[in-house]
Amino acid sequence: MSDRFRLTLAQLNPTLGDIAGNAAKARHAWATAKAEGADMVALPEMFLSGYQTQDLVWRPAFQADLREALDALARDCAQGPALGIGVPLVEGGALFNCWAVLSDGRISAVIRKHHLPNTSVFDEKRLFHAGEISGPYRLGPIRIGSPICEDAWLEDVAEAQAESGAEMLLVPNGSPYARERYDTRMSHMVARVVETGLPLVYLNLVGGQDDQVFDGASFVLNPGAKLALQLPAHEEAIATLDFTRTQDGWRAETGARAHLPDTWEQDYRAMVVGLQDYLAKSGFTKVVLGLSGGIDSALVAVIAADAIGPENVHCVMLPSEYTSPHSLEDATDLAQRLGCKLDEIGIEGPRAAIGAALAPVFSGLEADVTEENIQSRIRGTLLMALSNKTAALLLTTGNKSELAVGYATIYGDMNGGYNPIKDLYKTRVFETCRWRNANHRDWMAGPAGAVIPPRIIDKPPSAELRADQRDDDSLPPYAELDAILEGLMEQDLSVAELVAQGHDRATVKRVEHLIYISEWKRHQAAPGPRLTMRAHWLDRRYPLVNRWRDTRG
Repeated sequence: MSDRFRLTLAQLNPTLGDIAGNAAKARHAWATAKAEGADMVALPEMFLSGYQTQDLVWRPAFQADLREALDALARDCAQGPALGIGVPLVEGGALFNCWAVLSDGRISAVIRKHHLPNTSVFDEKRLFHAGEISGPYRLGPIRIGSPICEDAWLEDVAEAQAESGAEMLLVPNGSPYARERYDTRMSHMVARVVETGLPLVYLNLVGGQDDQVFDGASFVLNPGAKLALQLPAHEEAIATLDFTRTQDGWRAETGARAHLPDTWEQDYRAMVVGLQDYLAKSGFTKVVLGLSGGIDSALVAVIAADAIGPENVHCVMLPSEYTSPHSLEDATDLAQRLGCKLDEIGIEGPRAAIGAALAPVFSGLEADVTEENIQSRIRGTLLMALSNKTAALLLTTGNKSELAVGYATIYGDMNGGYNPIKDLYKTRVFETCRWRNANHRDWMAGPAGAVIPPRIIDKPPSAELRADQRDDDSLPPYAELDAILEGLMEQDLSVAELVAQGHDRATVKRVEHLIYISEWKRHQAAPGPRLTMRAHWLDRRYPLVNRWRDTRG
């Protein structure tokens, strides 16, 4: 019996619902593996369908198309390495999240996911049946156990497979990016290696899908938790490595070990990839956005330029009487530094027309935030018109702090199809701008250097919807606000606990109130890339109408 086993890992980016396209990527990976003399090529969890499918996976026609594509893959890849691929399958009237092994022209093994995650962005208990723990399958000289994603985060599946004779663990994953998530994954996989004494292959999806970004960063561990292979984060990669039988069992030979960037770079790249793939997978090639001269729209413009090139980014200034000259200067400066197209459309004419139309019914009523919101909604209408006319996706530019407390105008500055900074608190917006000015990578399509004018970063934030307006007229300073939001929304701290940290009780209560009464706005907000474990939408699901408040503190 051979003492070597050659495995090709295909860390690739599927498109949800593009079954033919995903199958073509699998065939390409298989052909690469065959050319390199591999015994097996492995693709991640749910690769053939794309991930996450949500309720699409329930459609019988979708299920039938997947099965036909899987059978065709088995036939087409008969003369060469085995192919492992994630796919939802119906068996006996039940739907399972499966990993299928194809060899000799047939489906030779089917592993069904046993532990179905039902927290955070995952809803698998609603979608799938839980499979029984699957035993190992043999490929040539080696017996392989394949816990699927969540199955490897708990000890029982890997332990059962090891006890049943597995000599290696190959773990297919669809694990989305979240800040510091790599370390969490690694600690769980190290635990499985320590418990079983087996080498472990962690193979993850890469690419953006709606609000989630899969970051790849696949790796291979030998017993002793020694890193044998590290694939890059946020990039497609195909890598082949050999496993050798030793007197102590199978061991992976050392392969490439890609450098993983720091959190600031990974967050930034997740925003770029999220936008890039949202556009590509939905058929857009261009974007349009309102450029105010403020920091949020500046960062969105730079992310867009890095994602699809400055020539595909259309920036529009929409000044009113309250727009300061330096805001127009800063917006112009930014667009010139980026090399983006910039237009100016004044809103005073439409604003006057709307004011005249409303004057009879507003008679006797004092001017208030209504008039401010009208300005924002005029801008939203004009930008949507440009989006419709030019087939460019409108990007919205609200940060996580503003969305948390409702400091955004529904049907105004919240208009848009995608928000690249949706999961970025305002304080991180500032730091991310400084990071981008100081750093450039070859995956960025925008220019190097200080593309965001320093004055945009340094000046006090303002919506400029009334004279001499500043954000801190309506909100606590962002450093204080973000600390309170982190406590209430990320950590579920009580009012009393935040007060004990030194925050003013009245301020905490006000922020808490704003969070709850703004849920309806977030429910209608554009999608954006998830960077944290408590992003708005699936990570944090609250009722739109809710009268409970924390009165214990």
